[in-house]
Amino acid sequence: MPSPTTGFWTPVALSRDLPAGTVIPARTAAGSIALWRSASGRISASADRCPHRGMRLSHGFVRGETLSCIYHGWSYGQAGNCLRIPAHPGLTPPETIRVATHDVEETDNVIWVAVGAPASKPPRLDDLTPLRSLTAFAGVAAIEAAAGAKASNVGLVEIDASTGTVCLLLSAWEDGQTLIHVLLKGDTPEAGIGASRVAESLRRRAEDLQKKEVAQ
Repeated sequence: MPSPTTGFWTPVALSRDLPAGTVIPARTAAGSIALWRSASGRISASADRCPHRGMRLSHGFVRGETLSCIYHGWSYGQAGNCLRIPAHPGLTPPETIRVATHDVEETDNVIWVAVGAPASKPPRLDDLTPLRSLTAFAGVAAIEAAAGAKASNVGLVEIDASTGTVCLLLSAWEDGQTLIHVLLKGDTPEAGIGASRVAESLRRRAEDLQKKEVAQ
């Protein structure tokens, strides 16, 4: 897995889970973020905290090309600058009012957010079809043990199943949980059903291994 000290890309969501005009919560090693796609389709990753009252921006809403806090409606652009304060419609918000933002890239239907300053673009996942994401209450080591395979340097674990090869793209969280993106080699209904079952079974095995490790 990449080292957080050198800067790296974290796969935080699948493209299919972020339609235009929506915002969802996501997590990286740098903390929680509000991941949002504007009405025109541009993706942004903002710190998940409104500087006004601390409300989570992932609870807010997207209006056009801005992200608005659900509490008092303060609106922010993709660069993090505050664009509108509804209680003061004639005021141009000062540049000092802004939220932190992260670099974000969308490649091969996976959304990646930068932690630190990566030296290159996110890895390509050619010939892989994203299926779904799920969270395991287990670390990467437990998932590797359950799969009987080690993750590659980009976090991919490959499993040979009866319906084809299933790839798991792992994103570790600081609290010991792991976000798993399930990817397919090929895209058929049978392969999708089989891959989903494989991923669910592996998650259960990994969580059982994690519990045993903690109990020791």
